[in-house]
Amino acid sequence: MYKNLKKVILKHPKDAFISQEHLRNEWKRFNYINEPNYIKAHHEYEQFYALIKEHVAEIEFLPVSETVGLDSLYAHDPVKFTKDGAIILKSGKKLRQSEAQAYKQFLQEKNIPIIGELTGDAMSDGGDLVWLDDRTLLIGRGYRTNDEAIRQIKEMTKDLVDEFLVVQLPHDRGEEECLHLMSFISIVDENLAVVYSRLMPVFLRQLLIERGFQLIEVPEEEYHQLGCNVLALAPRVCMMVSGNPSTKEQLINAGATVYEYDGNEISYLGTGGPTCLTCPVVRG
Repeated sequence: MYKNLKKVILKHPKDAFISQEHLRNEWKRFNYINEPNYIKAHHEYEQFYALIKEHVAEIEFLPVSETVGLDSLYAHDPVKFTKDGAIILKSGKKLRQSEAQAYKQFLQEKNIPIIGELTGDAMSDGGDLVWLDDRTLLIGRGYRTNDEAIRQIKEMTKDLVDEFLVVQLPHDRGEEECLHLMSFISIVDENLAVVYSRLMPVFLRQLLIERGFQLIEVPEEEYHQLGCNVLALAPRVCMMVSGNPSTKEQLINAGATVYEYDGNEISYLGTGGPTCLTCPVVRG
């Protein structure tokens, strides 16, 4: 999750938000903090996209689709990539479940390999799966990812994973809120992680320290401004929503290069930072 980002899938707000009228009708249903401004969202996204273009050689955009909603902007969640290809997930947020099939069709059209797909009652979001290293997969068990999904994903990745660690997520603000494993941990180098320790299970925090990770501790007010949501473009080269000065300063002091973008409309209001806006396909 920290190696050079070589290929990525995105979705433009023009194809997810559609129009101001569409946003006005839909933002409450999708549990956004407030109604995003369509024009400002475009400007923010151009800033975000300029940084991605500078660092990533191959970029694919998901097309507009009538079967999906506002949250399709957050291209990370409907699938998770392994080195052999994608796992098609099914969101724990019912309004997002249609995204998986639209994504599957897109991957097939682009000849991007798929290694498996959740079936039956299994539900999981990409934000609950974190590669700690090439052979260690963390999976958050919470409101967005259930036990059946964990069982199926474990089976699909058995040849790719040496350690498969289930992380029990807290209730925190409840079922309607989007709390993912990636809400409180971002891996930005092989031994550097941005964390919000208050939500971390003790075993996970201890595991990171035992494995030699330096922890960038996000203060509470910055956690609520998505300060813990940091995208690695390359080892210690990362990107975050502006307005998180303590987290940024700690990253710089740890030798990281930090890029920022204004993300009120495209990130804060929908609770999806730069890791959520991007689906890494190839890193290396």
